[in-house]
Amino acid sequence: MRSACSLICGAQFPVQQNRNFEVAVIRKPVKQNVHIQCRPAALSSQFCGSGADFAKKIASCKRMRPKRLIRRIRVSAAVGTSVEFPSDYDELMNQVKAATRAALQDSKLLLEIEFPTGGLDSVPGDVEGGIEMSSSMNLVREFCRVFVDGSDKAGRTRIFFPDVNEVISAKENVFAGTPFKLDYLTKPSGLNDLGLGKKEKMADHVLPTDEVFVCAYPYFNVNEMIAVEELYRESAEATRRPVIVFNGELDRIRSGYYPSFFYPKLGSLAKNFLPKFEAAYYIHNFKGQSGGVLFRAYPGPWQVLRRVDYGFVCLHEQSSMPSLKEVALNILPAYR
Repeated sequence: MRSACSLICGAQFPVQQNRNFEVAVIRKPVKQNVHIQCRPAALSSQFCGSGADFAKKIASCKRMRPKRLIRRIRVSAAVGTSVEFPSDYDELMNQVKAATRAALQDSKLLLEIEFPTGGLDSVPGDVEGGIEMSSSMNLVREFCRVFVDGSDKAGRTRIFFPDVNEVISAKENVFAGTPFKLDYLTKPSGLNDLGLGKKEKMADHVLPTDEVFVCAYPYFNVNEMIAVEELYRESAEATRRPVIVFNGELDRIRSGYYPSFFYPKLGSLAKNFLPKFEAAYYIHNFKGQSGGVLFRAYPGPWQVLRRVDYGFVCLHEQSSMPSLKEVALNILPAYR
């Protein structure tokens, strides 16, 4: 069966066979190392005409494709595996748990899980902060089912919320009656804000029986990620206990949102701590004319996707995480 996109008249594209999925790979004849992957589809006629740009040809390919043949593009994840971009949060959470299990089995100690909570196509700021944090608490609860395996591992999982108030809310609502150990990263007070309060050590929150640390959405206060780094450095690294940051918006620190001149500790985190993280699961949306999605599910590659009527197409993939600036300014605009 020929790929729908290989039938574009007037354009010569080298077609490769993916050894796992019979996927045709179409490479755009430009200098950038980018490509589009399409699943096979049968067409009754070929395209005609010439002179149209690449984007128009792909659009024509989409119009000619019978919609009943494919609803979503399959996104390759690794040799012998595949992941489809989730259609809802139930599917997303199943993917998150599977990716986390794989990363933990590979002895990854610092894991990042990041995805939008206001809708799979939303970006930070689309949803009011309080609503976003409430949604995240429910998603953390669902995620932590990965540690409920019939043993007492749930009781040896310590979940750190941003502050004391979030812990109280979790105990009274979403996490009521669960075996997880609930704790906090910071204890805000007027004296602490002035630098006059007594600083709590993260090591004092940890027990020798703890096996896994989950840090839930530590992005509201800059001290929260500083506490995560202290937790890892003083309690987790030497004992090789995993630390999982769930929706911590680490991109804020990576991108220099907090100037290092005013936030030297965060600047140090960006250089020395964040590069140690392995992204177990990641979704970041880009809006505008050159919109798209940066997606990764461990152990697969980083992929830049674009939404189309019938699902997604993969524009680019690489083994390491590209910067958001690179995706927004270089990769996505090449496929307007």
